Amino acid sequence: MSVTAAQGFVASGVAAGLKSTGARDVALVVNTGPERVAAGVFTSNRVVAAPVTWSRQVLVDSRVDAVVLNSGGANAATGPDGFLDTHRTAEHVATVLQARGSDVSSGDVAVCSTGLIGVRLPMDALLAGVDEAAASLSAEGGDDAALAIMTTDTVPKTAVAARDGWVVGGMAKGAGMLAPGLATMLCVITTDASVSAERADAALRAATRVTFDRVDSDGCMSTNDTVILLASGATGIVPALGELEEALTEVCATLARGLVADAEGASHDVAVTVAGATTEAAAEAVARAITRSNLFKAAIFGNDPNWGRIISAAGTVPEEVAPFDAANLDVTVNGVQVCRASGVGEDRSLVDLSGREVLITLDLNAGDASATVWTNDLTHDYVHENSAYSS
Repeated sequence: MSVTAAQGFVASGVAAGLKSTGARDVALVVNTGPERVAAGVFTSNRVVAAPVTWSRQVLVDSRVDAVVLNSGGANAATGPDGFLDTHRTAEHVATVLQARGSDVSSGDVAVCSTGLIGVRLPMDALLAGVDEAAASLSAEGGDDAALAIMTTDTVPKTAVAARDGWVVGGMAKGAGMLAPGLATMLCVITTDASVSAERADAALRAATRVTFDRVDSDGCMSTNDTVILLASGATGIVPALGELEEALTEVCATLARGLVADAEGASHDVAVTVAGATTEAAAEAVARAITRSNLFKAAIFGNDPNWGRIISAAGTVPEEVAPFDAANLDVTVNGVQVCRASGVGEDRSLVDLSGREVLITLDLNAGDASATVWTNDLTHDYVHENSAYSS
C-alpha cells in the first residue's frame, strides 16, 4: 500500500486527462495526523521547476498536510505563470480538503509535477482531477497514487519497512534523467512514528545521501527532483534517530534500486563499489566517474568486462579529490578479479555478464573507506520522451 501503509494517511490516484494515454495522472496524499511533521530534499539543479520553488517554501516551517502530484507535465521553464499555476493548485487542494472537513492551508500543501519541460499544465483538467482525487481518498489508495505519478516508468515503485509498532512506506517514480543531487525524481515517504522536525530532516538527509544520491542512470539531473517525508505520529511511538534512519534508508534503498531496474532501455543493473579509498567522499567521486562513463556503459551492454575503461575513468578524478596510486588498482567484476595492480588479472572470459545484475569493485588500495553508486548500461532502446523529458 506504499504511502498508506503507515497509519494516519489517505491517498488516491485518478485519471484527469493530462496523459494522452488516459492513464492515472493526478495523485493526492493527505496526512490526517494527529501530527503533521515534514522534511524534504530537492534537486540541486539551478534550473528548477515551479513546484520545487513552491514546495521549498512550504517546508520552511516543517509542516505539510497534503502533497498533490501530477504526471503529464513538469511545469518547469514556464515562467511566472507556471508558478501561479502551482500556487493555484495548492489553493485548490486546500479548498477541496476544507470542504471535506480538513483544516488545511494552501501554505501546507506541497506540489510535485513530472513530465515535459517548457509546457504549461492544462489547469482545468488538473483542478478537476484534484476534485476527483479528493473524493477518492482512502487508506487503501497508496497503490493508485503510485500509478498516477508514473511517466515512462514501466512499473510503479513502492516500498514498506515495518518496525515494532510503526511503519515507513513510500512511493517513487523515475526511469530516466537520473543523476540526483540530494534527491531523485519524485518520491513521497510516510511514517506513523512520532518524529520531531529536526529528527525527520536529519534522518531523511542521511537516508537519501546513501541511496537516492548514489543512483546515476544517465548523468542527467532533473529540474523537479523531490523527496518528501511526512510523519503523522499516529502510533505515538518515538523511535530513536538511528532506528528512524535505518527504516528510511531501507525504504529509500528499495525505491532507488527500483529506479535503476526500470531505467529506460537498460539491460543491466550495475553496482560500482569503490573500496580502499582515503575517504568516503573520495570513493564516491571515483564511483561517479565510472558510472558516468559512456564507454563503460557501452562495454557492459556488450557483455564485455572491459576493466581498462573502469580504471581509465577512475584516473580522471583529480588527485586532490581522491588520492591513490594509479599503478596499484584492482578490479573485480562479478567475482572475477580481471585487473590486478593496474594490469592483467584473471582471464576476463571467466566473467559471466549474461544476468541482469553486475557487481563491480575497484580497490584503490589507498585507505579503508568505500562507497557504492548504482547505474545501468545504455542500450539502443534508451530514449527520452520527445527529447524533453523531465521529472
